[in-house]
Amino acid sequence: RDPLPQRLHEVHEGVRELIARHRPDTLAIEDVFYARNVRTTVVLGHARGVILLAAQQAALTIHEYPPAAIKKAVTGRGSASKEQVQFMVGRLLRLKQPPQPADAADGVAAALCACLSVTLPSMPPLNLPSLASVREAARPHITRRPSESRS
Repeated sequence: RDPLPQRLHEVHEGVRELIARHRPDTLAIEDVFYARNVRTTVVLGHARGVILLAAQQAALTIHEYPPAAIKKAVTGRGSASKEQVQFMVGRLLRLKQPPQPADAADGVAAALCACLSVTLPSMPPLNLPSLASVREAARPHITRRPSESRS
């Protein structure tokens, strides 16, 4: 029931406290969310903005993922339901019960998506022998002396 600016301040301070306590390197967050209710979409956009601000102030690497990408990373389907996401988060993390409420599972799913989509740094090309030279080296070589002819 507090005014929106007060609630946003509380979200910002809460995220800053979490960052200070846990000292993460990265923040994973769902891309812009479109709710059926326009007012809900706008309020969620404001909340997302103060979360991004706290992450930027802490110099975190920020990864943003579309909702379908998060669902697909965790459940294998981009159109999974909230219940399916909750279930799979619980399974992947071997929890006794899925995270409650569903929004908590969504946050954990975003973090899992970031973990599952980490790319390794690129390596310079390896100087490997050609397949033909490997086959030639593997071919058995039989050496016979001229005096060892078969009769």
